[in-house]
Amino acid sequence: MLEILSDRLGKVFRLLSSKGKLGEKDIDEALRQVRLALLEADVNFKVVKNFTTRVRERSLGAEVQQSLTPAQQIIKIVNEELIATLGGEQSRLTPSPRLPSVVMLVGLQGSGKTTTAAKLALHLKHSGQRPLLVAADNRRPAAIEQLVILGKQLDIPVYSEASDTPSRDICAHALARAKALAATWVIVDTAGRLHIDEAMMAELTQVKRELEPDETLLVVDAMTGQDAVRMAEEFHSRVNLTGLILTKMDGDARGGAALSIRWVSGVPIKFIGIGEKTDAFEPFHPDRLASRILGMGDVLTFIEKAETTFDEQQAKELQKKVQTASFDLSDFLSQLRAVKKMGPVAQLVEMLPGVSQLARRLPEGTEEKHLEKVEAIILSMTLEERRDPGIIGGSRRRRIARGSGTTAQDVNQLLSQFHQMQKLMKIGVKGKLPRNLMGMFR
Repeated sequence: MLEILSDRLGKVFRLLSSKGKLGEKDIDEALRQVRLALLEADVNFKVVKNFTTRVRERSLGAEVQQSLTPAQQIIKIVNEELIATLGGEQSRLTPSPRLPSVVMLVGLQGSGKTTTAAKLALHLKHSGQRPLLVAADNRRPAAIEQLVILGKQLDIPVYSEASDTPSRDICAHALARAKALAATWVIVDTAGRLHIDEAMMAELTQVKRELEPDETLLVVDAMTGQDAVRMAEEFHSRVNLTGLILTKMDGDARGGAALSIRWVSGVPIKFIGIGEKTDAFEPFHPDRLASRILGMGDVLTFIEKAETTFDEQQAKELQKKVQTASFDLSDFLSQLRAVKKMGPVAQLVEMLPGVSQLARRLPEGTEEKHLEKVEAIILSMTLEERRDPGIIGGSRRRRIARGSGTTAQDVNQLLSQFHQMQKLMKIGVKGKLPRNLMGMFR
């Protein structure tokens, strides 16, 4: 996400940090590089001009000139202005005082609208809500079937009718169904087009009149760059949007739409899609994205992912094993799998301060391949070997290597690392260090 921009800004700030007191020329040269980096990331030129002007005014002020660490003060200013450009504070869904609350999703074909409807429903379900999905996209042949399949996979009810039923009628019947099911949220997947036209806007206006939605959210592909910004402006002027959902944020190395769309359209970003899986979906936090862009990580999101992945009871059992020095390779394997459930390793690494820059230097997929290799080695061991790795001699190592498609050296490396981990855990018991992954996230 925004890797090119992050790398370019990192170089600018490292250059500033290498200097002592900063003069006006130093600041102007740094901001010239920042401006080029933003434009290269496909940020709207008006946004770039406004942003760099604000940063320059503050950088030439007393807070920087009188600081003992002027470079750090400029980074702080850039971070604060990035947050302001992205919207300042998190914008949440606004529920209706009378249930059910209604979310109407709009957008063009290909933006990921139907999948996003399922992702949003799953997000609400995880937060204790009772969502109902409504398949009101009768234009795209597979949209209704796709939503029904996703609903079954996620155990979320879906209301659908024949594709020749008018969308307005589908929505009216869906609201009645939602009340019968005592649903707290109704998420409506409306029809899209390949481009904005009068027929689509007229239909969306009718549907909105029937639904009276609490939220009208535009689903937009972040990879479309400035077209995404123009699309948001057009939809907002016609159907009065309350928020945006940016999809495919994981696949766009430039991602300037994220930095432009809030400032230009005036509509807040409420969620971002960060992958194809239905759980690859996050509430949008301006401060967290700004922190990622500047290479400062995003520890809060990392913690939230960990808390939803790790089972509390399993963590307590694991803690007992560590305290009694009975933590074995089977326990290590279960922890490894739990980490993998949190999401792609590359995304997790991006959230850790200072680690993201190192990870970018590694070949793509290196972290995933390493975890897969470790898992294969442990799975090639017998239960006895996992409980007591000390019995693994030369012949056993060669057998494990053959079974896992690795080398004896790989097996040796894993056993050595595990031995070191056990030593650290024994120290942790005496020194009261975190004894399990859950403990580290508290």
